[in-house]
Amino acid sequence: MLEINSALENVKGSAIREFSALAKATKGCLALTLGEPDFDTPKEIRETCKFSLDNGQTHYIENNGSLNLRKEIANFETENNGFAIKESQVIVTCGATEALFISLFGILNPEDEVIIPNPSFVLYQEIVKLCRAKNVFLDTKEDNFQINYEKLLALVTDKTKAIVLNSPNNPTGTILNQTSLEAVHKIAKEHNIFVIVDDVYRQLTYKDEYHSFTEFEDVRDRTFLVQSYSKPYAMTGWRMGYLVCPEKLFDKIRLIHQYINVSTPAPFQEACIKALHEDVTPLRESYRKRRAYVLSRLDDMGLSYASPDGAFYVFINISKYSNDSFAFCKRLINEGLLALTPGLCFGTEGFVRLSYCYNEDVLKEGLDRLENFIGKLK
Repeated sequence: MLEINSALENVKGSAIREFSALAKATKGCLALTLGEPDFDTPKEIRETCKFSLDNGQTHYIENNGSLNLRKEIANFETENNGFAIKESQVIVTCGATEALFISLFGILNPEDEVIIPNPSFVLYQEIVKLCRAKNVFLDTKEDNFQINYEKLLALVTDKTKAIVLNSPNNPTGTILNQTSLEAVHKIAKEHNIFVIVDDVYRQLTYKDEYHSFTEFEDVRDRTFLVQSYSKPYAMTGWRMGYLVCPEKLFDKIRLIHQYINVSTPAPFQEACIKALHEDVTPLRESYRKRRAYVLSRLDDMGLSYASPDGAFYVFINISKYSNDSFAFCKRLINEGLLALTPGLCFGTEGFVRLSYCYNEDVLKEGLDRLENFIGKLK
């Protein structure tokens, strides 16, 4: 009998999509599940794309992205984020998803181990499975969703190949503090471990000061940076992102991208340059206002949560009502006509994720429904 690739045996579909689909199939249900900005891509970015199409930019380009775009990305990271890189380290990818895939696929051998702090975006562990490597989870719930050095060190073995960091975090919105970053830095340096830095929400932060793992210059030879245009510029449907590779690994990593999709779309290159010069302050301030409203409503309901200092999610503690977040969310859909995402989808039970990248009217209605549902449980 013909068999499929055995690496697919334990790979699961996204439960986030599952609950969004369940909400859609439930008449009258409102969903606050997806991390999909409700804003349109800014007009200037769209017009730049139109100009590219009208001027025949529809042919093959360099595999790694146009030279102009890669130069702009290198300048952006160097000047804005303090991550001094060259355009020769940049691969323009089909969103952060591809950047994550080619970085992990490029470094993992079967049975290698990848440490993932939980709660985490489900994509990481599924890519690790596809690479026939092993997921090792660091539970951060008891440490206020920060990274404890001793607990992290206890997970390191001679098979540990990489650590994945996401800050601000999806689903908590937590920003890793300096103590957490230094813990990872010390371990990565001493044990020769790669660090995959998923910073896709770094432009959507609500604190005055933000630090990324990429600031540690002495481990640049083992640091990958994953970035996306989707969240800060409301470009989710464009599927554009980029990966910054360590210089010595670039020539090998780029081959994976080359054979997956050749290159990203030619008409989008100049539009992505335009995006890098876009002021995201208005978008961020809109999310800040929505965040304040959502948190005030949750406070009024007596619900606790992790402090969301970035992104557009809040991770709500429901443990006093249920320790089965799947059951809680299904009941919320059926009885409360509201869809949230179970914490178990992110590897942490007793919580649900609410996305506040929806307009104020939708958020008000959703929170009204949550309040009514919680009231009945009380």
